[in-house]
Amino acid sequence: MEKIGLQRIKKIIRGIGYGLEAVFVTLLCGVSVLLCGSISWMFDTWKYLNMDELMYQLNAPITGTNEGMILDYINACIPAVIIVILLVIAVLFGMRKKKGYHLVLGLIAAASVLTAGGSLKYVWDRLDIGNYSKNQSTYSSFIDDNYVSPNDVELKFPEQKRNLIYIYLESLETTFTSKENGGGFEENTIPELTALAQENEDFSGADPALNGGYSMPSTTWTVAAMVAHSSGLPLVLPGGANSEVAQDVFLPEVQTIGDVLEDAGYRQTLLIGSDATFGSRRQLYMEHGNFDIKDYNYAVEAGWIPADYRVWWGYEDEKLFSFAKEELLNLSQSGEPFNLTMLTVDTHFEDGWVCELCRNQFEDDQYANVMACSSHQISEFIQWIRQQDFYENTTIVITGDHPTMDSDFCEDVPEDYVRKMYTVYINPAVETADPSLRREYTTFDDFPTTLAGLGVEIEGNRLGLGTNLFSDEMTLTELYGTDRMAQELQKKSKLMEEFAAGIEPEEEEVVEENLPTALVTVYEYDSMSGQLPVQISEINDAGKGIGTVNVAVWTEEDQSDLQWMQAEQQEDGTFWMNIDVPEFNYKTGEYHIDVYLVDADGNQNIVGSTIGVVY
Repeated sequence: MEKIGLQRIKKIIRGIGYGLEAVFVTLLCGVSVLLCGSISWMFDTWKYLNMDELMYQLNAPITGTNEGMILDYINACIPAVIIVILLVIAVLFGMRKKKGYHLVLGLIAAASVLTAGGSLKYVWDRLDIGNYSKNQSTYSSFIDDNYVSPNDVELKFPEQKRNLIYIYLESLETTFTSKENGGGFEENTIPELTALAQENEDFSGADPALNGGYSMPSTTWTVAAMVAHSSGLPLVLPGGANSEVAQDVFLPEVQTIGDVLEDAGYRQTLLIGSDATFGSRRQLYMEHGNFDIKDYNYAVEAGWIPADYRVWWGYEDEKLFSFAKEELLNLSQSGEPFNLTMLTVDTHFEDGWVCELCRNQFEDDQYANVMACSSHQISEFIQWIRQQDFYENTTIVITGDHPTMDSDFCEDVPEDYVRKMYTVYINPAVETADPSLRREYTTFDDFPTTLAGLGVEIEGNRLGLGTNLFSDEMTLTELYGTDRMAQELQKKSKLMEEFAAGIEPEEEEVVEENLPTALVTVYEYDSMSGQLPVQISEINDAGKGIGTVNVAVWTEEDQSDLQWMQAEQQEDGTFWMNIDVPEFNYKTGEYHIDVYLVDADGNQNIVGSTIGVVY
């Protein structure tokens, strides 16, 4: 009897073990399929997703998210998980008393692990996490060296302050116009907006092709774009500071155009058709300018729309422009200068929202139809504004917030096409210093340019990382190039860490120390290859190590042709680079060369200068 009882206990234990194995493998398989499906859905939904945006959104409030997107995720991922789990259960149940049971169990487990591992490897490569991690451990002084705070320069408003209407167009690029107008498409999807840009100021100079601002790293989603436009800074919340978006502060020491206009006595309103809480937009505008927030929730509470009315992300742009007209009439009667900031939503990915005004102009291309509809609505809105008494003293800025996230709309646009954000300034208080010059600029430049468009005189014509485009001051893009800027902006910044932590930057105490030096040698120009070789050697006093060696080269006295390059370290410890003379149109004469050492902490110091000659 005792033997029989012992066998029964062993059998029960074995059965429990089999059951636990089956449950574990089934869950492992389910999690693997869910992970794989989630990753696939994520990149199908956000084709241009990057790590900066992902890290931000993981910490940002999700209140106000489009419910359709949540349902889309459920429909895309959950059925597959359920089906696979049921299949695994069926297979394991059918094999439970057969010899190959554990082999099948092991194969399912191995397949699950390999699938999960392959999915994670795909994410690693797709988001370039390795390079992102490297940048997060590398400091750059680019922002620190080039940032100009509104608190540090004189801003002189005109005696009669001008009103501002600032319209963010969701995902609107110059790409969407026709090729003959500088776009990426055969047919123009935004004809009215194209005409507005060509008839007003987009800083294209004498070139009829539309011009716009580059969207730099950490500016490629809505709230980050708003930070860039309004403060001239990327939305970088380093390290643990990402949790800031879930707190009651939002870059408290950063000065935005909202802060500047509030101090100047402006009434300010943010009008959007979605929930302002989403992505921390409410925080941004309440903390920087004390804006009156009139979003989807306000529209319901104020009786603008029925309590149960909700389409797309809240309510459509047709209603937004109607509400904006009423708001503008009210603001214009207040006797105070005003700033009405708006954000459209119909052109949000995926494929946009088709409202009652949309025509089937582009047949089955829904997103193109929505773009065309948005173009028409904005044009009508601007025409209405021009008929109002307040228009004479009002500057209008219309700009895309960030590049489109639609997964396939731009798939036929050539890879080498340079995508820019649609930009136009209507009825500014000033004219450009050189009307014939086509400018190279980013969305950072909209900060000082908007103030200049209001007639504000800006000491030095620079704010944030931006430059007043109405002036003849060179932008950082024109000085350094977009590649160099993008590279530096992806690294850590001590100044941005201070901003994120709520620390007001202070003047650093000057400490006597030995600054690094180096010997810079220019060798004879090779006319066959078009190369002017430069060697950097005998680097001294590099106490914190050598991160990179950057070289600035120019030939013009005003540095208008300045180019930045990076020297490569050799086995003997020296650094070499070649100045590509063809890039300077084979110009003969003196080539001015400044060499900068960036240490491991991101501190940058000039270590040597010289002049090379090309005959």
